[in-house]
Amino acid sequence: MYAVVDIAGQQFKVEKDSKVYAHRVEGKEGSKVTFDKVLLLEDGGKVSVGAPTVAGATVTAKIIAHVKDDKVLVFKKKRRKGYQKLNGHRQALTELVIEGISAKGGAAKAEPKAEKEAASKAEKKEAAPKKEAAPKAEKKSDDKE
Repeated sequence: MYAVVDIAGQQFKVEKDSKVYAHRVEGKEGSKVTFDKVLLLEDGGKVSVGAPTVAGATVTAKIIAHVKDDKVLVFKKKRRKGYQKLNGHRQALTELVIEGISAKGGAAKAEPKAEKEAASKAEKKEAAPKKEAAPKAEKKSDDKE
């Protein structure tokens, strides 16, 4: 069983007991967090695709540590001008271990969008009274002969 889940604006393909480094997530080390933005869920060959998310599906994870990523150096230079600038950046990350993937309600697939639109159009047609078209007035033609 695996899932594609949105964690802090990034999408990750996760399985049970997998380790993920995501952008900083609120919570203390050792606490559990739940993510409900499950975009895709695969359970024993059966794939549920969300529109935009799978209803009722959740992913639970445990925060292992808050860490910093490797340093990225940003070097700017304009040749023959004597301009040099060096900046560094370390992204704040959270190390997560996926503890479980829950598919409550995820087994029922969402109704495809085209079918929803067709059903809503049919309901509107039935609910709205039919207007009969008024006969068009004939245009008078002026003969300029």
